[in-house]
Amino acid sequence: MNPTQPASNPAPPNRPVRLILIAQIVMVLVVIGLIAGFVPRWLARRQLLVENHAESITIVDVVSPTAFKPDLGTPLPAEVQAFTLAAIHARASGYLKGWFVDIGDHVTNNQLLAEIETPEVNQQLAQAKAELDQTLASQSLAKISADRWTELLKSASVSEQEAAEKQADYTLKQANVAAAQANVRRLEELTNFNRVVAPFAGTITARNTDIGQLISATGGLELFRLAQTDPLRVYVRVPQSLSYAIAPGQTAQLTFQELPGRIFDAPVTRTAGAVDPASRTLQVELQVANPKREILAGSYAQVRFNEATNAHGLTLSDNTLVFRAQGMQVALVGSNTIVQMRSIKLGRDFGNTVEVLSGLEASDRVIVNPPDSIADGVTVRIAEPVATNQPAK
Repeated sequence: MNPTQPASNPAPPNRPVRLILIAQIVMVLVVIGLIAGFVPRWLARRQLLVENHAESITIVDVVSPTAFKPDLGTPLPAEVQAFTLAAIHARASGYLKGWFVDIGDHVTNNQLLAEIETPEVNQQLAQAKAELDQTLASQSLAKISADRWTELLKSASVSEQEAAEKQADYTLKQANVAAAQANVRRLEELTNFNRVVAPFAGTITARNTDIGQLISATGGLELFRLAQTDPLRVYVRVPQSLSYAIAPGQTAQLTFQELPGRIFDAPVTRTAGAVDPASRTLQVELQVANPKREILAGSYAQVRFNEATNAHGLTLSDNTLVFRAQGMQVALVGSNTIVQMRSIKLGRDFGNTVEVLSGLEASDRVIVNPPDSIADGVTVRIAEPVATNQPAK
């Protein structure tokens, strides 16, 4: 080959392959352009739908019922009574020989209060002792006869019938002796009742007898009245609406008009356990210490309970109530933000709040100012965290 001869030109590339490559590039560019234009519009459209859906959901405020303790600050009238009160009567008839205590005296247990002359009882005792001696003599004779007839029966000197009669007569005389002895003991105990003694320590509040007065053991008037004044019992009637807030062990304050500035602590000892159907009140008993006998039994007092033992009531704002044909209702929001209509029972009206007797719990979330269209199953959105309702005053 001649070096001076020019080289031949290379073969041109395949034209169909080039066209395919150009077409693919164009398609990619078109797809990229479509994606760049469609995706933002699709995202914006989806965002608009979400916003429209969110705006269609009702936004509500909610409030929770509040537990409250009833106001027990109002003083209640009370009656002070002796812890133990006894009317002292005579057990033996006779004439009052003398009395040794008077009204206002403080006496101890078994202290002598009065003595009674009992001549009739003394004569009856003497007669009973004589009759006892007679029965003892008869018993002794009957025993001798029964023993003798028993020995004679061994030798067949007497019949079995006669020996049995003597033994039965001895048994009868033994019974007569036992009866006579019991009668003597009864009369001896009656003679001991000529001494009238105090059955317990306390204060003499009444004396209704005097020296020489005839005393009757049956149906007679009381000689003395004895009251135990330390401690004292205090009875107060609590209205039915506050009865559930009172329990034994709770402390109350006792005041008297005649003792200004003095406050006595009186714990609750027991309650009647039932409301009086006539007055719709619960009788409550308290005890107050009275070591200096400053408080007089039978006096009038006022009781103020410090606080309720527990909170049973719930209050709710009145702007949460829904008046419908089903009765009084409220709209609750569940954990899934779905509305549930619930019927409730109301109690007292405190103005801006009302007492809820049943139908709600303290953890429920109640819609404030619910719209008229509110119904079961509606989805809502809570605008603020759960608020706490203000307690009633």
